[in-house]
Amino acid sequence: MVTGSAPTASATGTAASPDALRLAVRITLAARADMLRRSLPPRPHDVRGRYEWWRSLSAEQARQATLLDHLDAMCGHLDGEPALGHSADDPLPEAALEAADGFTDEETAAMIAAFREAR
Repeated sequence: MVTGSAPTASATGTAASPDALRLAVRITLAARADMLRRSLPPRPHDVRGRYEWWRSLSAEQARQATLLDHLDAMCGHLDGEPALGHSADDPLPEAALEAADGFTDEETAAMIAAFREAR
């Protein structure tokens, strides 16, 4: 599933940079998060409302809401706001790559594979 476009190796004519990969993964994760956000009931912003919202969700909706929280945290991390449990020194954590797996175009998937191999 192609979810967005970002500079890739063929678009620039050179090997893709880590920044290009981070952008491609960020676009993919944001698209997944937006899809989940649209499929769930609106989330209240206040603490009490959020608690009641969580309690009202079905098991599948709760799983999707948890994934949404994870994707939002990974997007924030890729934007420079370190996610809990991930080193601030790691600009592209494995968890972000795992969340993007299967949701990118072939070129981004190849960039991810090359990045993992070089790690």
